[in-house]
Amino acid sequence: MRLMNVLRAVSAVSLFVMLAGDALADHHAVKVASKDKVGSYLTDAKGMALYVFKKDSSGKSACAGDCVTKWPLYYREKVGAGGLKEGDFATITREDGQKQTTYKGMPLYYFAGDKAANDTNGQGVKEVWYLAAP
Repeated sequence: MRLMNVLRAVSAVSLFVMLAGDALADHHAVKVASKDKVGSYLTDAKGMALYVFKKDSSGKSACAGDCVTKWPLYYREKVGAGGLKEGDFATITREDGQKQTTYKGMPLYYFAGDKAANDTNGQGVKEVWYLAAP
């Protein structure tokens, strides 16, 4: 009888750990969304659009100072690829010491003007900010 109770407890804990791991993985997932007029683009797990800056180069961000206020950095220690190739994601350490997630070498950002999931208000801003394409 005691052995059965121990086995049930171990099973319950194992199930909890598996479900928590799935939730954590989804919390860090980058997903692909699609919208008329802009096509397919990357979002974080909450559906917030991710952007790239045309002035950046592979593995290096050119956005600093006030730019980072308007274009907050996207960073996750580990990215769940959500159907994308995990190898396409990496982390850079910027000149200001902050870490930033990259996709295919390009640093990823949010736009402060996006207030809700599926907002894409940063698309085409000053002809240098674009939604990150899958």
